Amino acid sequence: MKELVIVQTQQEKQIAYVEDGTLQEYYKEQKDKKRLEGNLYIGKVVDVLPGMQAAFVDIGEEKNTFLHIQDVLPKMSNITGNKGEDLEKYNIQDYIKTNQMLLVQVKKDSNNSKGARVSTNIQIAGRFVVVLPENDFITVSQKIENPEERNRLITIATQVKKDKKIGIILRTAAEKKEEDLLKKDIENTIRKLETLQNKFEQEKQKKIPMILKQSDTILEKVLLDLADNNLEKIWVNTEELQKEVENILTALQENVLVPVTLQKQELEKKYDIASQVEKLKNRKIWLKCGGFITIDKTEALTAIDVNSRKIYRKRKFRKNGIKSKRRGKH
Repeated sequence: MKELVIVQTQQEKQIAYVEDGTLQEYYKEQKDKKRLEGNLYIGKVVDVLPGMQAAFVDIGEEKNTFLHIQDVLPKMSNITGNKGEDLEKYNIQDYIKTNQMLLVQVKKDSNNSKGARVSTNIQIAGRFVVVLPENDFITVSQKIENPEERNRLITIATQVKKDKKIGIILRTAAEKKEEDLLKKDIENTIRKLETLQNKFEQEKQKKIPMILKQSDTILEKVLLDLADNNLEKIWVNTEELQKEVENILTALQENVLVPVTLQKQELEKKYDIASQVEKLKNRKIWLKCGGFITIDKTEALTAIDVNSRKIYRKRKFRKNGIKSKRRGKH
């Protein structure tokens, strides 16, 4: 059974996605923490740096944001984006000018030392699709593997896209959905994009950096991703939260029917979620095969090292006719 357990406290929302009682995903959304990621802004270019192929853009927040040429060029591939593209053959000054007003979206939030990173390749998410302006492709989530279904989805999207210069990504949730439902979502998402573009054209005349659209909350994003993933039940611990979740589900579209159950007492203890979260925090995680993985997070990346020495040692012992002994229980 696929369920969502949402616990609201004075400081935060804790969101746990479980399957048959086993934690699959876990999120925290803090009330007092300001998030920029995903927000759309009208930005003003304050400095262009040809040597770095980048620019600094004022979006009206505390720090100027960073815009790289890679996040300016239209995607060269609907699968890899601009990865592998020879960026040296482009000049940032051909695309970005000082004092130019841009429609940008925050890709990576700011921290104590750096401003946020932004992109002019904005993305507008629908229930089943993501739409990108100034691109010209249709692609399907790699998690949808059936060739016939992939072709069906591309055909449906092509009928709606027509000659519009937009990119369309069909999300995993689109799999096996009715044609009319998919077309309606694509049309609605394109309409959202066009509304934002029109608003940008009007507001940019003021030459003032400002926010154009607030990003969805973590709760909204989780519900958008999971509502069509055979989610069977949602648990909440306050009446206020119950109403909020029901309103989000209603806004997704009319046929999202997931019961939202109120349990005011000790919901955080359901399925022993706290204990499961603690296990996930361990740097070393033992696997059923006898090996383990270690996870180390840095500012630039998350390194995952897979170590199979225990199972390798058993095989080596068997090869030499030696019976291995377990030295400890993990």
